[in-house]
Amino acid sequence: MSFTSEINRRRTFGIISHPDAGKTTLTEKLLLFGGAIQEAGAVKSNKIKKGATSDFMEIERQRGISVATSVLAFEYDGIKINILDTPGHKDFAEDTFRTLTAVDSVIVVIDVAKGVEEQTEKLVEVCRMRNIPMIVFINKMDREGKDAFDLLDEVEQKLGLSVVPLSFPIGMGYDFKGIYNLWEKNINLFSGDSRKDIEETIEISDLQSSEIDKLIGEKAANTLREEVELVEGIYPTFDRDSYLSGQQQPVFFGSALNNFGVRELLDCFVEIAPKPRPKQSEERLVKPDEKNFTGFVFKIHANMDPNHRDRLAFIKIVSGKFERNKPYLHVRNNKKLKFSSPNAFFAEKKEIVDTSYPGDIVGLHDTGNFKIGDTLTEGEIINYKGVPSFSPEHFRYINNADPLKSKQLYKGIDQLMDEGVAQLFTLELNGRKVIGTVGALQYEVIQYRLEHEYGAKCTYENLNVHKACWVEAKDKKSDEYKEFIRVKQRFLAKDKQDQLVFLADSPFSLQMTQQKYPNIKFHFTSEY
Repeated sequence: MSFTSEINRRRTFGIISHPDAGKTTLTEKLLLFGGAIQEAGAVKSNKIKKGATSDFMEIERQRGISVATSVLAFEYDGIKINILDTPGHKDFAEDTFRTLTAVDSVIVVIDVAKGVEEQTEKLVEVCRMRNIPMIVFINKMDREGKDAFDLLDEVEQKLGLSVVPLSFPIGMGYDFKGIYNLWEKNINLFSGDSRKDIEETIEISDLQSSEIDKLIGEKAANTLREEVELVEGIYPTFDRDSYLSGQQQPVFFGSALNNFGVRELLDCFVEIAPKPRPKQSEERLVKPDEKNFTGFVFKIHANMDPNHRDRLAFIKIVSGKFERNKPYLHVRNNKKLKFSSPNAFFAEKKEIVDTSYPGDIVGLHDTGNFKIGDTLTEGEIINYKGVPSFSPEHFRYINNADPLKSKQLYKGIDQLMDEGVAQLFTLELNGRKVIGTVGALQYEVIQYRLEHEYGAKCTYENLNVHKACWVEAKDKKSDEYKEFIRVKQRFLAKDKQDQLVFLADSPFSLQMTQQKYPNIKFHFTSEY
C-alpha cells in the first residue's frame, strides 16, 4: 500500500462523556465488531470475572471506573481505527484534556435518562474550541429515559451543538422496539438478547409500506412515521463538510450494553470521520503526508506491567513514517534516540511494530527522557504546543510513612508526576513536598499506586491553599520583585520544571497580591 493510502485509511478518535454514561462499554462493543475480542466483559456485573479490556489497573477494576486513558486499535472494513478511551470522572479531567490534543474526532456518549451532564459540557467545550468533529451517541435506549426530541433540544441548548439525527428510536425503555436508520434507510429490531452478536437489519425503502405495521405493530409504526416526518422537517440534512469543520453533529441512538445501534454508528463513522489532520506547531503547520516523521508525547504511563518497572511514553504520529531502530531527534533535549521495541496497543496486549503512520499511537519505552508535550522529529526543530497543565484545586503535604522506604517513595512520586497524574511543588521555605491535584480522588490513586507499584507508604496532611499560580516577572532585579519574594516567602514553591509558583491561601489574598505587584503576572496554566 502506498504511503498516502495508509494515511487515508486511519481514523483516530476519542470517546468522551460523564462517568457512567457507558464510554467503556461502547469501546468494548466497537472492538467486538472489529473482531478484536471474542466476548465483551460487562462493566457492571460482578459475576463476570473478566472486567473490561480497556481497564487494566487494579483500582479501576475495584471501582468500575476508568482512571487512565487507554489506547486500543483494530481493523474494520479495511479501515484502521485507533480509539482513545478517556476517564469520565471529573477528577481525571486533565488526562482527558491532554488526550483531546491527540485525536482527529470525537464520539460523545450521553445517557438517555440523565441527559447532558456537567462533565460532558466541559469536555465538549474543549472540542468546540478546537473545532474537533463530533458524533453524538445517545446510549441506554433499553431503559426509561427522556423523550428523544427533548434530548436533542437539550444537546443543542446545553452543548451549543447543531444536531442532525441519523437514526431514530422506535419507543423507549420497556416499549423499545428498535431503531430506524435514517442514514441507510433501514430498520433494526431490538430483540433484547445481548448474546446475539450482531442484530439483523431490514431494508425499508418506503416508510409508508404496510410491512412496517407487521414488524412493529400499527401504533408504533404510525408514531414512527410522524416522528421521522418531524425530524426531516425540523433538522437540516447532513452535510459532511459542516461536520468536518465542527459546525454540525450527527446523532445516533442505541444501547451499547446490548450491542444495539453500535454497528450503525461504526459504519457511518468509518464513512464520514476525518482522516489524520494537519497540526499546528509553534514554527509552522505540519501536514500528515510530509515525508519526514514528526510526533509528540501526550501521555506517559508508568508501570504498565508491575513486574517490570517500565514507563511508556505515548506518541501521536503527526507526519511521516515512524520506523523501528531509526534515530530521531528529541527536540527539547537536543539528542538523538532510537527505539528497538515500539509498541502498538490492544489494552493489555502490546505488539512490537516496525512501521507506524500518521494517526497511529505508538508506545515507546522510556527511561526518563520524556515529559508530556515533548516532540520527536527527523531533525527539524518543531515544538507542538497546547498540552496544558492546569492549576490544581486540592493541595496536601505528602509525608513518608515508612522511613526505610524513602528512596522508593521519592522515585515513585517522581515517576507518577512525570505521568501527569498530579503536580509536585517543593516549598522554598523548608523544602516540604506538596502534591496538587485537579480532583480529590487522585490522592487515593497516588497512595494506592505508591504502595502497590513501589512498595512505599505515604500519609497526607491538609494544606490550606486556594490556587497555585505560575509567577512571571520581566525584571527579576526590580525592587518590586524582591519585595514580593521577601513578603510572600512562605507561600512560594518550585514545580518540577523549577518554575516559581505562588500558592495563594484565599481568593482575597490572590487579588490583593495582584494589585500590590502590578508588574508580576500570575498564570493559571503552565504550557508544558
